[in-house]
Amino acid sequence: MENVPAQFEELWSITREVWNSGVFGYSVGDALIALGIFLFFYLLRGLFSRFIFSVVDRWVKNTPNHWDDKLHAALAEPLRFVFVIIGVFFALDYLDLGGTAAVVASNVLRSLIAIAIFWGVHNALTPISDLLRELERVLTEEMLDWLVTGAKWGVIAIGAATVLQIWGVQVAPIIAGLGLFGVAVALGAQDLFKNLIGGLSILVEKRFRKGDWILVDGVVEGTVEHIGFRSTMVRRFDKAPVFVPNQKLSDAAVTNFSDMTYRRIFWKIGVEYRTSLDQLKEIRDKIEAYLREHEAFVGPAEAPLFVRIDAFGASSIDILLYTFTHTTVWGEWLELKEELAFKVKEIVEGAGTGFAFPSQSLYVEKWPEGCPEPFVPPGDGRGEARQAPRAN
Repeated sequence: MENVPAQFEELWSITREVWNSGVFGYSVGDALIALGIFLFFYLLRGLFSRFIFSVVDRWVKNTPNHWDDKLHAALAEPLRFVFVIIGVFFALDYLDLGGTAAVVASNVLRSLIAIAIFWGVHNALTPISDLLRELERVLTEEMLDWLVTGAKWGVIAIGAATVLQIWGVQVAPIIAGLGLFGVAVALGAQDLFKNLIGGLSILVEKRFRKGDWILVDGVVEGTVEHIGFRSTMVRRFDKAPVFVPNQKLSDAAVTNFSDMTYRRIFWKIGVEYRTSLDQLKEIRDKIEAYLREHEAFVGPAEAPLFVRIDAFGASSIDILLYTFTHTTVWGEWLELKEELAFKVKEIVEGAGTGFAFPSQSLYVEKWPEGCPEPFVPPGDGRGEARQAPRAN
């Protein structure tokens, strides 16, 4: 017990030693103050976002264009990150590090600045690309998307190389090593490059664009939603997405229904054989007059229009109806087909005839032995019953 004061004094001495040099040789108090400086700027970041950004938000919303709204939204996070950099800078400046710690701290600060710069450039590419939409007269929207995506990956690569260079890592040997590695990878990734080249050919040839309705026999039919570097996403009409490799789309025959100038209606209308010559002419002339007068159908000067007696079928006289509609939209085209069907039915029935349906006549030359005799109902128009003779 007599040594207790001396032991406490020793404990206090150790505590002061830890306090003064316990964090990599620096005072714990200085470290706490540096942490407080960083937290101050971190909190200032929230206040800046809340007040300054709200003013900027109101300002960009009042402008007539929309690209500045997108630019502000894209740069918001990188600008907030600037306060983190400022906090790190003043905290490290207060610590006044030396030696290896100073070098590491300097590299960390430089890396954060590089990250903020390339982060901002990467995010700004999307709203800036909206200003290049005038190039769609020369390039398609999909090609612009590819260019923007490529530029973003380029910014990421340059940013990573910059950070590595800050830390003294030589980028050139890495690139050379990746080149040798890339040769080996290319041998096993031929399909990837084939799909990439296929995607480029699709964009250059302008086979289809986003929103187009396409048909690839045996593969897919639906609406194009995205043309990627490796595959194209086509959403079927049952809303199921299908990812088709670009190579398959570039090599196969693709029907692009969205590029139709007009949309065709091709019918064969069968009327009964009892239809007279005058009735046939009346039906033909009225249908043709309706198609010529209706503004929704394309006139014969722009596209073929035929209404002709086409053939004597097995159970009907066939009338060929061949015409085109101005609209290529499927829903509107279906409405016009329905309207035309109503009109054709009205014309045929108004002419005093009807539509034929498939029928077949069966002639029996001789009944097999032992078969029951056919029954003929009584009354043949003369008031007496008769029985059909049995065939011998």
